[in-house]
Amino acid sequence: MSGRLLLLLRLILCIVLTTRQLALAGAASSSKVVTSLPGFQAPLPFHLETGYVEVDEDNGTELFYYFVESEAGGENAPFLLWLTGGDHCSVLSGLAFEIGPFKFVVEPYNGTIPSLEINPNSWTKVAHILFVDSPAGAGFSFSKQPKGYHVGEVSTSLQLHDFLIKWIRDHPKFLSSPLYIGGDSYAGKIVPFIAQKISQGNEVGRRPLLNLKGYLLGNPATG
Repeated sequence: MSGRLLLLLRLILCIVLTTRQLALAGAASSSKVVTSLPGFQAPLPFHLETGYVEVDEDNGTELFYYFVESEAGGENAPFLLWLTGGDHCSVLSGLAFEIGPFKFVVEPYNGTIPSLEINPNSWTKVAHILFVDSPAGAGFSFSKQPKGYHVGEVSTSLQLHDFLIKWIRDHPKFLSSPLYIGGDSYAGKIVPFIAQKISQGNEVGRRPLLNLKGYLLGNPATG
C-alpha cells in the first residue's frame, strides 16, 4: 500500500472519529456546545453547537446539525443554512473542507490523529452557518424506522424546511437575521424548493416569519 493511500485511509478514519465525538456530544440532549476537538490543542476559538431536530415523528427521523456562530458576532450577521451535495453525503465535507472554521493539516503527518488548524477563509468570519446532514442516512442523521430512509427530493425539502422552523424557534435570537439558503452539487435540487417554501409562508403570514434574503448554489445539479 502506497504511503499516500495509507495517509488518506488514516485521515478518513480520523474524520469519522472526530465527527463521532461531535455526534455523541449532540446526542446527549437536543443540542450541545462543543468546546474542544481532537487534533486542536486549545479551546475552540469559535462557538460550535451540535444537535438533532426531529422532522418526522411517525418514523422517528432526526436530522443532525453543526452550528457555528459568526466570528463577527451579532444577530445582524447573515445566517446561512448550508447543505452539501452528492445525495446522502455528510455535510462534514462543507464544514471541514470548504467553508467551515477549521481544516485538517494533511502534511506533514506522523501517523497519529491529524492536526486541525483555523481556516483563514472561513465564511463563519462574517456569517452564522447551520450545516445539516440530510436526508436520514447522511452523516449522523437517522430514522428509527426503515421507511424514514426512503425519501425523495420533495420530502427531503419539506423536512429541511420543518427543521429550520423548529431550529429557529429554539434559537429565537436569530429570527431577524438576514437568511440565506445555500448548497452545492446535488443540493441544487433542494435549496430552491426550501427558499420557495419560506417565501410562500411569509406571503401568507405564517409564523415565524423568516427574514429570507436569497439563496446561493455552487456547481448545482438542476435536472
